[in-house]
Amino acid sequence: MSEERIINVLLIEDEVFDVQRVKNTVKQAPYIHILHVVPNGNESLDILKKCPIDVVIMDFQIAGGLQGESLIQAIKTINSQLQIIVITKMTINQTDFKFANSLIEAGAYWFCTKYPGDIEDYIYQPTDFVLSIKNAWEKKKLEEARSLSENRLNKNIQAVLKDKKIIGESLVIQKMIQRIHKFAATQASVLITGASGTGKELVATHIHYKSPRKYEPFVTVNCGGIPSELLESELFGFEKGSFTGAGHSREGLFEQADGGTIFLDEIGELPLNAQSKLLRVLQEGEIDKIGRRKQYKVDVRVIAASNKKLAEQVKKKAFREDLFYRLNVLQIEVPPLAERLDDIPLLVSHFLNIFAGDFLENLPVLTEESIQILKSFHWPGNVRQLQNVVQRILFSYEDEITPETVRIAIGVPEKENHIASFREQFNPANIQMLRDIESHFRREYIQFVRSHSDTDAEAARKLGIAPPNFHRMCKELGIKG
Repeated sequence: MSEERIINVLLIEDEVFDVQRVKNTVKQAPYIHILHVVPNGNESLDILKKCPIDVVIMDFQIAGGLQGESLIQAIKTINSQLQIIVITKMTINQTDFKFANSLIEAGAYWFCTKYPGDIEDYIYQPTDFVLSIKNAWEKKKLEEARSLSENRLNKNIQAVLKDKKIIGESLVIQKMIQRIHKFAATQASVLITGASGTGKELVATHIHYKSPRKYEPFVTVNCGGIPSELLESELFGFEKGSFTGAGHSREGLFEQADGGTIFLDEIGELPLNAQSKLLRVLQEGEIDKIGRRKQYKVDVRVIAASNKKLAEQVKKKAFREDLFYRLNVLQIEVPPLAERLDDIPLLVSHFLNIFAGDFLENLPVLTEESIQILKSFHWPGNVRQLQNVVQRILFSYEDEITPETVRIAIGVPEKENHIASFREQFNPANIQMLRDIESHFRREYIQFVRSHSDTDAEAARKLGIAPPNFHRMCKELGIKG
């Protein structure tokens, strides 16, 4: 054994005769060094706090109050990776399984009798005793490596959670965070509901990385972003030769997530044929791979999200009822930004720190009036829209974020003198004709949607209007192309 693999041993033994027999036994293994010999438990704990020990060899019955299982547990408290070998003279042929089990449960690695055939010279059978010390040392090294690996993973996990931090101190957000912690501890399926831009993927990420599966894969799938004809093969994979062009077998996303969590975003976009296969995974833990020739078992926790009301989709026969109930074991609703307006200053500060860190030395100051303007907006695009607005604000390169800057960033001109809200219209001293209010709102809202769309066709689609009708409406409202 090389010098790096020296095994440092602490011997806890109060009988000089037995100390010598242990030393005689390990002489044949020069890589085993008995660094210290102590006669009682309390002294051993003092040594362990100061010295680098790999393996502890201890007599089960020694002088002093601290001995047996209590001493084993005390040693493990100091260093849980230390391996302990117990030697006992209670019996020559130890067959008391209850006794053996109590030692293992307390934290011992191995135990043996003091009395072999060569009772005058050695402890136990010399070869087996030495091998047990070596194996105990190997186990300690494996546990240290595993602990180091887990520490690195935990740091990565903390970095992910910090990067995807849930920002907010409002009551609705605090209640949601409590549910995340509660649901993370279970293995049940979770359905996350909420409008687009509220942060459903953020919630799914926290559930996974706070769960017992946190060291396993977290696979995210946007069900609406994969063409329907490719969705099944993406989710469940396929066998070689199962269709034209399948020159090799392919692992699906469920197989990649085996042991961990799969997040199915926009689950309402899943075609009915894929829904039936997803149901099989949830019921049987088995994926229905295209062209499969055998069973493919997976252990995957499913978290799904939708901005659609799936219960209504079930009534329309667009979503399987049995699948809905399987997914909806636990439910979290992510509140819209309009229900947590007091969180806006925190969110703005968070986004400013993220986006300004790369190119601004000093963060711009957000005035109280600007905050009130942000709070008065109805935020149809929720937190995602606020994030985009903060980015636009930063492009102004101002030391102070003024109300005008905010209005421009949101997309409502200064001359309108309000931020797309009916609050300012409810003025008893200035009651207006209904048709004027309707016309004003339609013009303002269409301008808002156009400012958040790449083309007029996209704006028409968002509004649910045919493009010709959209152009006619813009012309009637005096909106220039």
